[in-house]
Parts: sequence; C-alpha cells; structure tokens
Amino acid sequence: MLLQLQGLLKTISILDVLDILVVAYFLFRIYLMLKNTRAATLVKGLLVLAVILFISKWLNLHVITWLLEKSMTVVMVALPVVFQPELRRALEQIGRGRLFHKHNELDEKELEDMLNAVTNATEIMSRRKIGALMVFERETGLEERIETGVPIDGLISDSLLLNIFEPDTPLHDGAVVIRGNRIVAASCLLPLTEARNLSQELGTRHRSAIGISEQSDALVLVVSEETGTISLARNGELHRYLTGEDIKSLLRAAVVQPSLNWKQVINDKIKEIRGGK
Repeated sequence: MLLQLQGLLKTISILDVLDILVVAYFLFRIYLMLKNTRAATLVKGLLVLAVILFISKWLNLHVITWLLEKSMTVVMVALPVVFQPELRRALEQIGRGRLFHKHNELDEKELEDMLNAVTNATEIMSRRKIGALMVFERETGLEERIETGVPIDGLISDSLLLNIFEPDTPLHDGAVVIRGNRIVAASCLLPLTEARNLSQELGTRHRSAIGISEQSDALVLVVSEETGTISLARNGELHRYLTGEDIKSLLRAAVVQPSLNWKQVINDKIKEIRGGK
C-alpha cells in the first residue's frame, strides 16, 4: 500500500497540482455564490439524492437505482431552468470582471459617514412619519431586485435618502438597495412574505422587508408611514420599536462582524430597550 502511494505521488507533476488548485478555487467561488441563497437548498437536495443513489448501488437495490438514475437525468436537464437567475448573475459578473472580487470594504471614516447618514435620515423620517424601506446587501447578491428599480449608484447621504422617500416623488414607492456606502438603486420591488401569522398592523412595506430577509441575508430597515416606528427585518423576523442609535449599532456590527449571532444581538437590544422604559 505504501509503495503504491509513493508511486502515485511520483506521477504527480506541478501542472497537476496547479490543475487541482484552480478547480478547487472555482468550486470555492461557486460555494460562496450559492451560500445563503435558495439555490444552496437545491444543491443540498441534489447531494442527498446522489448519496442515496450511491448507497442503493452498493446494496444492489436495482429498482431504486434505476428510478434514481432516471430522476437524476431529468434533474440535470432541468438544472439550467431551476438555476437560471444564479447562472445569469454569474455570467454577468464574469463579463464585468467581478466574479473574483468581493464588495468594496469600507474604511473607518466611510463607515461612520454611512452610519451617520442612515441614522440621521431614519430619525427624521420617523419623526415626520415618512415611509421608508432600505435593504442593506451583505453576502447574498441582490442583482435581481436591483434590476427592478431605478439605477442610482450614489454616495449615501441623509439628504439623498430624504429626497428619495419624500412622499409623492417618483422614487418614493419601493425600496432602496444599499451596497457598502452607496445607494445602488431605488424604487426596487421586493417579494412579499408568505407568512400568515403576522400582525394585521403590518402593511406591504413591512411584509416586503420580511420577504426579502427570508430569501437573503440582507438587513432591511423599515420606517412606518402610519406610526413612524423604526423596524429591522433579519432572517424572516421583524424587530420593531427601535431607535436611530439602535439601528446605528446594529448596522455597524453587521459590517464589522458579519458572522455575528444576529438573533441574540437583536433580542439583547430589545430587552435593553424595554428595560429602559
């Protein structure tokens, strides 16, 4: 066995190692692209089917093996349809040279300017009872939602946010998508949540915030047009009655510590708020 291993190692050249590294890197980039998306769930389902197929072959379960092999053939044909949004986004990123680049990281000053602008605009809109919906993109790309809106690509400022959400203006309806410290697009359409156990007080704006947070890892900031209440949607959960400073600290943590346990952080913040009342 040891001799066979030594013989195998002698046959491996530098080009073979380079070949393996390139393939591994591409698989890693694909993993990052699919991570925390609906496509990731479909990939897990395919892996489960592949494992069952392997086990059925090993146990000589001919009927199950035949059914799974035929099913896998159908699945492979259907994959381009199922993964159409992800494939299109990947090809667009390759064409723009963005496949191998992460989102631009913010330095300390850019981060503070962005947080101050969002906080100031949110507090003003809350006092004036101006409805607002802001989606902060994280690891999961939101290109599909951005395409439904009006391109902005502008540096975040409280004045710009207030102008966008001013009632009776063309961009008032819909959401703004924020990437880093820039507003990518405004008046974007978001999917509504299908949850049935929500309060009747919540309108379309809040249900859209919950819907996009169910389908991505985005943080969604909502200002109620009726009450001025500030809310934050994350992982399909809506946390209400937050202040501008609460939002500022949560957004800072989202940028600095993207792997944070958000449910625990938000629950601690809510307990802190209720304890102070």
